[in-house]
Amino acid sequence: MAMTAKDLPVGGAMPAFCLPHGGRSEQWCSTQALGKPLLVLFICNHCPYVLHISKRLGELTTLWQQQGLKVVGINANDPVTYPDDAPEKMPAEAQRAGYHFPYLFDADQQVAKAFNAVCTPDIFLFDGAGKLFYHGQFDDSRPKNALPVTGADLAAAVAGVMAGAEPPMKVLPCMGCSIKWRPGNAPEDWV
Repeated sequence: MAMTAKDLPVGGAMPAFCLPHGGRSEQWCSTQALGKPLLVLFICNHCPYVLHISKRLGELTTLWQQQGLKVVGINANDPVTYPDDAPEKMPAEAQRAGYHFPYLFDADQQVAKAFNAVCTPDIFLFDGAGKLFYHGQFDDSRPKNALPVTGADLAAAVAGVMAGAEPPMKVLPCMGCSIKWRPGNAPEDWV
């Protein structure tokens, strides 16, 4: 289990990126969200923490996209050591979970490093100016507790960014499985 340890600062600029859709050749670039709030989700196919929230995540992101929020998922796990996270398996997982957003593959893990992402899920919400508004948990539910999966923490942040409010003062960190770095590729200060 990993918890987010190193943050982009609230108000910090979103790292620019272009990544291919998992299992497909076309690319999605962060410039496609210019002027719109953007939710960046570091997720994967196999992590029990992601699987635990995936259906509710799919429902909420579909609703938020209809309200004008841009959403993108990024899988940065090493598919050699975690074959369930291979890019060719990502479209089936997106369909199972009800993800209607681009689900991208970060093969060289440079985007994950640029975001200082450490776990799956790791959740970053940016305002329309590309400034970090929220980096925190989906909700209090975990695979082995009895709390319902609501998405309450992220839903409150999305409502705030869509309304032009100030970023939340109190944020609980993301918790999940560590990103599965390729051998020798983990950030030097990663814990």
